[in-house]
Amino acid sequence: MAEEEKGFIIKDKRALDEKGELKQKHKQEEKKGPKAQERAEPKKEGSKSQQQPPLPEVNFTSLIFSLSSSALYHFGEVADPQTGEKKKDLALAKHAIDTIAMLKEKTKGNLTKEEEKFIDTVLADLRWRYVKEVG
Repeated sequence: MAEEEKGFIIKDKRALDEKGELKQKHKQEEKKGPKAQERAEPKKEGSKSQQQPPLPEVNFTSLIFSLSSSALYHFGEVADPQTGEKKKDLALAKHAIDTIAMLKEKTKGNLTKEEEKFIDTVLADLRWRYVKEVG
């Protein structure tokens, strides 16, 4: 009995070639603009991308906000979005707080006044909540 070989196809979807230059296909799409790209790749009805809310801007404040949300989740103050359950895990809450504190230390002198005030406020609030939980 002869075995059939099943292969696979690799499609390179990278925008840059081996030399680091924009590939011809991507140059054409860039000229057409974002509307043409959206038409070229229609979205499927009911797909996950249509069900999810838009993601926040990627910046320092959104990172700290994300970590603080994680800490609140582990304090049991925020329910799991999928199950609706609230769970407490103080070790993971402390880990999130320690991560924010480490970021504050590592970014010292590189933050705007607003970012410094935000991280200080978040840390004070989360540390207060942690002391309240363990005390």
